[in-house]
Formats: sequence, structure tokens, C-alpha cells
Amino acid sequence: MVTFHSILFDKDNVQKENGDQPAFFPDLNLDQVIDAIAARKEEYNLKPFFYHPLRDAETVYYRHEVTRDLENSQLMAHINAFAEKMVIVRRYLGMVEKLDSHHHKQGWFLEAALVYCQAVNQLLRDLEQVELKSRGFVAFRDYLANYVHSHAFQALQKEAQKVKEGLSGVQYSIIIQQGRFSVQKYEGEADYSVEVLKTFEKFAQGAANNYLSDLQKGSGMNHIEAKILEFVALLYPSPFAALDAFCARHSQFIDDTLRMFDREVQFYVAYLDFIADVKYKGLSFCYPQVGASREVYDYDGFDLALAYSLTLTDKPVVCNGFSLKDPERIIVVSGPNQGGKTTFARMFGQLHYLASLGCPVPGREARLFLFDQIYTHFERQEDIRTLRGKLEDDVARVHDILVRATPDSILIMNEIFSSTTLQDAVFLSKEIMAKVMELDALCVWVTFIDELSALSEKTVSMVSTVVPDNPAIRTFKIVRQPADGLAYALSLAEKHRLTYRQIKERIRA
Repeated sequence: MVTFHSILFDKDNVQKENGDQPAFFPDLNLDQVIDAIAARKEEYNLKPFFYHPLRDAETVYYRHEVTRDLENSQLMAHINAFAEKMVIVRRYLGMVEKLDSHHHKQGWFLEAALVYCQAVNQLLRDLEQVELKSRGFVAFRDYLANYVHSHAFQALQKEAQKVKEGLSGVQYSIIIQQGRFSVQKYEGEADYSVEVLKTFEKFAQGAANNYLSDLQKGSGMNHIEAKILEFVALLYPSPFAALDAFCARHSQFIDDTLRMFDREVQFYVAYLDFIADVKYKGLSFCYPQVGASREVYDYDGFDLALAYSLTLTDKPVVCNGFSLKDPERIIVVSGPNQGGKTTFARMFGQLHYLASLGCPVPGREARLFLFDQIYTHFERQEDIRTLRGKLEDDVARVHDILVRATPDSILIMNEIFSSTTLQDAVFLSKEIMAKVMELDALCVWVTFIDELSALSEKTVSMVSTVVPDNPAIRTFKIVRQPADGLAYALSLAEKHRLTYRQIKERIRA
């Protein structure tokens, strides 16, 4: 027996699905990304797959191989064709649950089985015509070939076709009288509609207007049609008995492994469809190296949520990069407000999370860390229910992060302690950063306190930049350089006519 476990997991590493969205998703805008991806394949309930990051590099590379295979447009077309047929199978089976007439339900069940057999056979023929390189698809093709040639599938297919042929041979006549009807076997009676058309054919003068109305076709039967079907079944007991036996014998005809594959493969299809829209803007994606090394980098990365939101606009997406070498662990990002610092921090978190899913990530080339957890601290509005001020809430949240974080965690701190005095913010930040350095965890720290960037050899300074000749214009490029202490608040105030002089002029006017 050929062994195939999953198109998402190598060997027997299939893991329980996680139905809860990670707590850090809203801070990193990953909720927007996953919502947009899953919405493309809503019926498959893909979100739990995207809520389950991997710690095993081998499984990540297993998914890379599968994704690369699916970048072959021919294979993608075959998978989509199979998925479309399986949608029809599920639709027919769903109708079976809703219909009332016994024979009508069985008829749709038979149709579902026939479409299923057709889909499975066609998928095997298609996969045999494509060059597959991934372990996942090669193992699945072998499993599929074994299944198609198995006694169980062959019996299902032959019996379904035989029952269909038997029912196709059923012919009957309906005799309609005033207020009643009867059903009898067809005995070669003339088709009078043919006679009528033949009689009036000589009066035809060119093409005539068609005044017939197209009645909406439905899958249900009214009570008269259902009663007719009952009479037909009594007239032809043998083919309907065969239908009864088929439905009883094959009540669960869909193979569990194929059912699982049909859903799991949509994880790749939905993600590739999603990033295809982003690629149209000329942005790059790559397959990152992953592992336990904290020497991480990404060249020409970008915030995926932001890039997707700009796909239908002419606005450019600014790419940024980073690199850390031992003993560097903490990227301290400073610079002017609205210069892209928070976007950079989100990008760092997004890249690592997407890499942990085994997905291609934004960037030209990357090596990323397989974390155990991501912890974020972004500004939140005060919640009166907590009975805590903003500073107290910040301290409590950071404390909770430090208690739970491990050396394998990733921390993203975005302008904490902005509600207190500079002196208190400096003191608290240094204390917390000392704990982070002691953990030896990877961290991005967005701050207005420049001196944090030079606390130790573990910290790296990156600065958001402006156009040299016009500081009011942000480049949104984050570069590795010493913090310069320039917030350019004055230029921002001038842009919005909020300097002291401008306000006085507006009042006088």
C-alpha cells in the first residue's frame, strides 16, 4: 500500500488544526492578509491552516517543494479542474440532504458518485502528464494511482455506471385525463410532437420569433413529479432496486485521503492567487532559508498587507531590508514620525510568520528564524474596564511578554512608554531592553529614544529617512545608520500649517 500522509505535512507530522487567531495578528495586520487569502476559498475553511506556524524546517521545505510544483501553470490548471468537480460532488451531496423524494435523493447521490469517479480518473491522467518534483505531489500521485486501480474504487465506478445505464433504459408514458393521470411502460407509441411539427413545416417562412419562455430549472421535484417517479419505480423495480443497493453499499464513497487533499491543497492555491495580485506591481517573493540561526536577513522586503491594499492604485510600494549577524539581536528603529518605522516593524513580523507557514515571503532573498512565539506591543487605547492608566497598562503588558518569552521568541515593540516623561521612558526602556538582551531573543524596537540603539553590541540602529533637500517628504526607506536625533517635527507641522507662526497668521486672517 502506497503511503501518503498530507500535502501540507511530511511523513506523519500531521498536526491538529488551530482554530484561534494568534493574538499578535491585528498588530502586524496579518489578520487582513489571512482574511483576504481565505476569502478566495471560503468553503474550504482555510484559516486554521494559516493559524498554525511550523517549528520544523524540514516541513517548511516540504511545502516549498509543493509550492514550486504549483507554480507550473499546467499543474495548477489540473488541480483547479479537480477542485471544480469536487465542488459539484459536494453540491450534489448537499442536495441529497435537502430533497424529500426518496428516489430523487438517490438519483443525485448516483450523479455525485459518477462525477467523483470522473474527477479522480481525470486527475490521475493529468498528474501522469506533468513533471512533478516535490515529495508531496510525487507521493500523492503514487497514492492516487494505487487508489484508482484498487478493487474498492473499480467496484464503485463499475457499479455506478451499470446503475446509470439501467436507469437510462427506463422509458414510460404519462396518460393525462381530466383531474387525473396514470403512468405506464412505453410501448412504442407515436411521438405526436414530431407529427405536429411535420404537418406545419410547409407553412414555415424563414426564421420565426421564439415566444417560448425559459422556465427556471431547479433541482427539486413538485409533488406530482415525485408521484410519477414512484409509479415509474413500481413499473421498473429492477433498476431502482439496483439504485437502492448502490446507495446503501457506497454511502461514504469519497476517500478520506482525497477529501483531505482537496482541502489542503487549497492552502497553496489561495496563497499563490493572493500574491499573484501583488506581483503585478513588480514586487518580488522568494523561498527563504529557515532554521535556528539568528543571523537573519531579507533584501527588498515589504509589508504584505500594505502592498495588497495598494494593488489597485498607482501608489508605489517601498521595499526595505535588514540583516543581523552574531551577536546582533535587536533592531532599534528611530527617525521622523510617519516615516515608515511601524510598517518596517510589521514587515519584520510578517516575514517571519509567513516563513514559518512554508510560504514564499516578500523579498528578493531571505534567511529567517523559526520562532516559538511572536509577542507584540503596539499602542492601544485606554480601556476603562481595566481601571489602569496608559503607563500602568504598558508596564503590565510588557511584563506579561517578558514572563512568557523565551530565547526562541520574536519581540516587536512599537513606541512604548510614549505617555510618560522622557526620563521615565528612558529608564523603563533600558530596564526592559536589558531583559530582552539577557533572553538573547530577536527583537525590533521602534522608539523615539535614540540612545537605545547603542546600548550594546546586540543592538543595531536603523533610521527612517527623508528627502535631504525637503525634510517634509518621507522616503519610507529604513537604512542602517546611527540614530541622528532628528524627528523633523517642525517640517511635519509646517506641512499641516500648524507652526506657531502659521497658526497666528490663520487666526489673524
